[in-house]
Amino acid sequence: MAQSGKSSAKKSKPSYVYSIIGITLVLLLLGVLGLFMINAKNLSDYFKESIELQVILRDNVKEEQAVLLKDSLAVKPYVKSIEYVTKDMAAEKFKAQNPNENFAVLGFNPLYSSIDIRLYASYVHADSLKAIENDIANRSAVRELFYQRTLVSEVLDKAKQIGLVMLVISGLMAVVVLFLIDNTIRLAMFSNRFLIKTMQMVGATRGFIARPFDVRSIINGAISAVIAIIGLIFLIYFAESTLPGLRGMRDYFMIGLLFIGLIVIGISISLVSTHRSVMKYLKLKLDDLY
Repeated sequence: MAQSGKSSAKKSKPSYVYSIIGITLVLLLLGVLGLFMINAKNLSDYFKESIELQVILRDNVKEEQAVLLKDSLAVKPYVKSIEYVTKDMAAEKFKAQNPNENFAVLGFNPLYSSIDIRLYASYVHADSLKAIENDIANRSAVRELFYQRTLVSEVLDKAKQIGLVMLVISGLMAVVVLFLIDNTIRLAMFSNRFLIKTMQMVGATRGFIARPFDVRSIINGAISAVIAIIGLIFLIYFAESTLPGLRGMRDYFMIGLLFIGLIVIGISISLVSTHRSVMKYLKLKLDDLY
């Protein structure tokens, strides 16, 4: 009987490895979703703040007047960044973007000087943009106010859609994570069913039998969470190296909460599922284990 117990213990060791791998993969998937949730608003704000308003100035506006207008707009609460672009600077930008075009045939620079403004994300919606347009366009030095209205509309629509999709995915993922981790642990404990029953048959109490499995489940859950966190850290650095703009949106506090949450989830679900499985096999008759 002792030999049977040792044999069962040896057979159970690989199942712990598979259990850790399974839980790690599920927690990693949950962590990726968590990162998306954390950065969803930041990404939305990033795209909103990348939209540029061009305040096109009249040809008769002197540089001093343009600078005064720029300074008066810079103090507005909706302005995140502002830049005065002279006619020559506008021509240089145009030539850089269109190297085959040449103004020499015209004999003059047809472009206008402008003041380019980027807004705070909270002001990038229909009502605020209309108020900002009215505030700026009515000034005597302003010829017109230009921005990509279609792009703004698309960005706002996409932001709403992304928020709704992330909410639905989060709910589904929570159910899937619970099911996958529970199922992974139940399969791992299945190989230990004879060991559990053997210990019960020699007179061990339920608490004594369950304790080492519970302790092991806590360790496995913690190991899985730590591996998943390491994987997420590598993923974060890879994403930031590919898209440098993401580095400025990193939220250390929320990411720290996510990592702590993964550890708590990994340990909690592993412990509950393991303990429940042990109790299940203790209640079964020997013949029902086959």
